[in-house]
Amino acid sequence: MSPLTDNLRFLRALIARPKNIGAVLPSSPALAQAIARQIGDPQAGPVLELGPGTGVVTQAILDYGIPPGRLTAIEFDPDMAAQLASRYPRIQVIQGDAFDLAHTLGPHSRAPYGAIISGLPLLNFPLAHRHAYMEGLARHLAPGAPIIQFSYGTNAPVAAPDGFSVVRAALVWANIPPARVWVYRRS
Repeated sequence: MSPLTDNLRFLRALIARPKNIGAVLPSSPALAQAIARQIGDPQAGPVLELGPGTGVVTQAILDYGIPPGRLTAIEFDPDMAAQLASRYPRIQVIQGDAFDLAHTLGPHSRAPYGAIISGLPLLNFPLAHRHAYMEGLARHLAPGAPIIQFSYGTNAPVAAPDGFSVVRAALVWANIPPARVWVYRRS
């Protein structure tokens, strides 16, 4: 698929469900690489990607050295999930709701995960939903593993869950709009 095709697919999803998309364009390669660099040891365990969209971050995760068989991606949009599964047949793609992770993963869970990457536009959701989301992610995480979230806000999109800290790991100007990469880690 071409970048133009990806952008058109992204635009269709944005028009249909703007709250679930949260951006005007897919993540840039620079943002995707900044996110992937936060994973740490590529051999640390399975990786969970939430909200992969067109797969820009997915490709950066694979380029970083995560074997396709250890990557699970959950995408809410059925069209994007189908395209992702077609483009990356060796990763596990699940069409479902990342806010209901236990139900969406069901028997497909590979927890504990060595890293969780979230591309969900958390600032579009009520604070209570964001807290519940992060607490759910923390329950699926291996000790010492990161939760990596990017956001367009100047502050972390949600406070760190109890027992976790959050740091801004990167500011990516080469993205429209500029984005920040936040890393949550058990204290």
